Amino acid sequence: MSRTESVQGLWARLINRYHVRRAYRESSESSFVFLPEPRMIGRLARGRQICAGKYLFAGSVVEAPDRVIWDIETPDAAFERELHGYVWLDDLAAVGGSETWSRAQDWLQDWIRRFGRGAGPGWSPEVTGRRLIRWINHSAYLLQDGDEQRSKAFGRSLGHQIRFLSNRWQTMPQDLSRLEALTTLVQASLVLAGHQINAEQVIAALAQEIDREIGSDGGISTRNPEELLEVLSLLVWTQSVFTDAERVTPGPVVDAIERIAPALRALRHSDGALARFHGGGRGIEGRLDHALANSGARPTAQPGSAMGFARLSAGRTTLIMDVAPPPTGSLAVGHASTLAFEMTLGRRPLVISCGSGAQFGAGWAKAGRTTALHSALEVDGSPSSVFSAGHQRDTGRDPLVGVPRDVRVRRYSDVSGKGIHASHDGYLQTHGLNHVRAVELVPDGGRLSGDDTLTAASENDIRRFERMRDRMGRSGIPFSIRFHLHPDVTVQAGHTDTAVSLRLGSGEIWVFSFQGTATMLLQPSVYLEKGRLVPRETNQIVLSGRAVAYMTHVQWALERAQDSPAHIRDVGDEEIEISG
Repeated sequence: MSRTESVQGLWARLINRYHVRRAYRESSESSFVFLPEPRMIGRLARGRQICAGKYLFAGSVVEAPDRVIWDIETPDAAFERELHGYVWLDDLAAVGGSETWSRAQDWLQDWIRRFGRGAGPGWSPEVTGRRLIRWINHSAYLLQDGDEQRSKAFGRSLGHQIRFLSNRWQTMPQDLSRLEALTTLVQASLVLAGHQINAEQVIAALAQEIDREIGSDGGISTRNPEELLEVLSLLVWTQSVFTDAERVTPGPVVDAIERIAPALRALRHSDGALARFHGGGRGIEGRLDHALANSGARPTAQPGSAMGFARLSAGRTTLIMDVAPPPTGSLAVGHASTLAFEMTLGRRPLVISCGSGAQFGAGWAKAGRTTALHSALEVDGSPSSVFSAGHQRDTGRDPLVGVPRDVRVRRYSDVSGKGIHASHDGYLQTHGLNHVRAVELVPDGGRLSGDDTLTAASENDIRRFERMRDRMGRSGIPFSIRFHLHPDVTVQAGHTDTAVSLRLGSGEIWVFSFQGTATMLLQPSVYLEKGRLVPRETNQIVLSGRAVAYMTHVQWALERAQDSPAHIRDVGDEEIEISG
């Protein structure tokens, strides 16, 4: 962190502290007009671990089974922000039971006693908005003991936090946290009395934020599918509160839901999980289906590309490919994943992206964003997008400063199947090469054929290509085509050097094969999965070769084996436990 950023951070904390104290003096006790129905879905396994005194926040784990949650020693500021943001209350709700809720009530009252007047690290507008929306949505459980003194303390704290957030949300960055804060204030204006919120003003501000943040195609600028799901969840919760309050939901909220829902359906694999691109994970089990079911939007998928992703679906097979430049800018954490794809068979992922490594530290955060950790083609060991040099080296959030400028995509469908033909120029300036990827899925979903081509087309491209090739002793420019496999896929050696068998957890068998000037290798890989302490080990198929001519061509295929079991026991995995 630079000295300027440090001074700015200190100044922001001082201003926040001033507004916290001012809000405490001016706020009044809030009471519920009605108790909203809780609609937030948490992780059952994580809730059980919290009950056992094992806390995994912001990539760090603390074990303190005999301590109050506010007494644990926090390893860093990110851990503290997540702790005070109260998202873990969703996880406790997933566990349920009187003992769990008694624990949550005690911890909440303890937070009010220790930090309610403005002490501690939980008083930024971002953290306050995240905490408030959980307190409001789980209020029926937090107040179920009927204790009058506790209820009044809860109401006073709500009034204090609402007043603070009302005064400070304008200073927040224009990202998901700002949208979250505004939906919090809108919901508070409907379910709470005894505070000072200009409901029409915050509704208008929310409408403006929706207009700025959500595109006409239902996408968001970060191109993060899991973040888009969070946006939909926030808006669906807001819509439900308007319904419960017997109020008409504002048009911009309804329109945004109508745009987002089809986009998310297009970003969902056949196992119900989201495509894992640009920092997003598969999503909490059940949250996507819950949000879509409660959205009221028509059950249709976005035609063509959704938020820069193209989807093929046939039989039990889905494929989702990144067919747009990655997001840029200081708030985006884009991945160099152009033309990377994921493939799922029923409830079994086969080809994957390694995922976001942010929960495992800065090193993994940056590694997870490279082309090498996606199922894509990489030239000369370089990512298809250029990261800035050490701008945020301590966090792995370095912005992308050079991305493919010309990304083209065409979808088609005929009697032979459905296909995607796409290209990008991410290696044009450095190596004089365009990458073209074509994939086709047969009508029953039993075969995916692919074709990767590197080509130097114009005279300038050819000269640049020749200079790079000559620099390498005319042996050609190295490239690798990677196919990362899900950890539950078992690799079995094939009968030739050009084929390998892949066995899914359901017993289904697929065969990977290729043709062209390349060598097939099986190498270790990683699966960066939220809820675990360390990355999971897995494998990747790598086709390695060298581009010598102006056009280099490799064909490959994934096909269901003839001896694959006819009847597949296709069930989902168990909840992820917090473990290595």
